[in-house]
Amino acid sequence: MNELSFRGKDRYRLSSLHFGGVGLLLVVEGVFAFIRLGPVGFCCLLGGTAALVGLGIFLSRRSWTTVGAAGVTISWGVGRGRTYSWQEIRWVDVRETKTQYGTSRSARITLANGRRRSLPALQHSTQYPDPDFDVDFRQVVDWWKSNTDPDARFEPPKRWWNRLTPQAFGFILGLLITIVVIVVVGIAMG
Repeated sequence: MNELSFRGKDRYRLSSLHFGGVGLLLVVEGVFAFIRLGPVGFCCLLGGTAALVGLGIFLSRRSWTTVGAAGVTISWGVGRGRTYSWQEIRWVDVRETKTQYGTSRSARITLANGRRRSLPALQHSTQYPDPDFDVDFRQVVDWWKSNTDPDARFEPPKRWWNRLTPQAFGFILGLLITIVVIVVVGIAMG
């Protein structure tokens, strides 16, 4: 079988919708920051936000997954990546997440220690559709099955944190960030 390669720069394209949404967010953030924090606070907050958005775009476009004889190599945009040998991989599946914007599917592996790893750039969603996702996933499974002993394969049990949706995680994270910002601003003004 031929080695498979899935690259973020081939999958994740920026559109004017992305720039419009980020621009609107920066304008709203800028108005509130300028009113509450003044020009210096405004510049710091705006610069920090722009840096975080830029870093996220940079890392997602540099992420990749390679599947070959050595196993599965995953890179989230930094460094050469980490290779998981076929002997470490116990299960290969698809995580399906339903949201108000549609369904998102992501290929992932489960390791012998029970940890799961998503495969960057091997995903399908309404925002980034991949018509070849099922074929690509099937090829990954074929590599896995041809390089592992059937006795070493088992489906891991479900755990509560595996059921936590990205939206719920985002809500909790947003709530924590909001609380921290309110406390920091309250301390700075008090």
